[in-house]
Amino acid sequence: MKNALRYILLVTLTLSLTSAGVHKYYIAVFQMDHKPEKKTIQITGRIFIDDLEKTLNAKYGKTFYLATTKELPETTNTVKQYLLDKITVRVNGKSAPVTFLAKEVDDDILVGYLTVPAPKKVTSIEVRNTVLQDMFREQQNMINTKVNNERKSLLLTHDTPSGTVTF
Repeated sequence: MKNALRYILLVTLTLSLTSAGVHKYYIAVFQMDHKPEKKTIQITGRIFIDDLEKTLNAKYGKTFYLATTKELPETTNTVKQYLLDKITVRVNGKSAPVTFLAKEVDDDILVGYLTVPAPKKVTSIEVRNTVLQDMFREQQNMINTKVNNERKSLLLTHDTPSGTVTF
């Protein structure tokens, strides 16, 4: 009887640990730095390539082969349009246009560079960021802001896609 209980406990423990390893986390990180001398907020987004590629492939009905030698010529424009559709920013209560600057690859991460015009004095930043949330309901977008050396963060999810930080 003791051996049977040990066996059941061992099997249960093994199954629970193996299934825990299968769970995948969906997170992207966006750094927003206010540059008063340039009157901008610089945004650097870090998104897992496999998640972004799966999302773009499904949304646009083609395979983009992100970060490979077979990457399609229109990939940069597609990434640009996707990010601009999914990210909106308000600075000091006023809508601010987001501009896509460039993208690059860092291992398995796509790094996107964007910018938003901003006055020299920023008192609030409101962000709506739904990147990858159309494909992955569990997607979380971490927004880290830095204004006048003060750091604040937001965690945006499918249920809470926008938030505001005040300075």
